[in-house]
Amino acid sequence: MEFSEHKPIYLQMAEMMQERILCHVWEEESRIPSVREMGASLGVNPNTIVRTYQLLESDCVIYNKRGLGYFVREGARERIKERQRREFIENELPQFKAKAELLGIAKDELMKLL
Repeated sequence: MEFSEHKPIYLQMAEMMQERILCHVWEEESRIPSVREMGASLGVNPNTIVRTYQLLESDCVIYNKRGLGYFVREGARERIKERQRREFIENELPQFKAKAELLGIAKDELMKLL
C-alpha cells in the first residue's frame, strides 16, 4: 500500500479497511488480520495498526473477541456508507459544485456524465 504524506497513516489504513468492508473483501462477522499480520503485510509499525483498530472499534466498525482477534461488526457496512455519504454531502459536494460553477459546467452537462 502506498501512503500519502498529507494524511496520517492510521487514517489512510482505516479508509483502506473500510473500503475492504464495503467491497465485501471482509464480510460482517468475519475475522480480520491480527495487528501483527496486518503490520507485517503492509510493512507498518504495529503501534500504528493498534491505533487504526482502536479508531475503527470506537466507530463501531470492528470489535475484539478476547483471545480470538478482531472481527467486522454486524451492520458495519451500512454505518460506513452512512458516514461516508454524510461526509461527501457536507464536505466534498460543495467543493465540487463550486469548481463546476467556476468552470462554467452546466448541470445538464454534469448529468450526462453521471
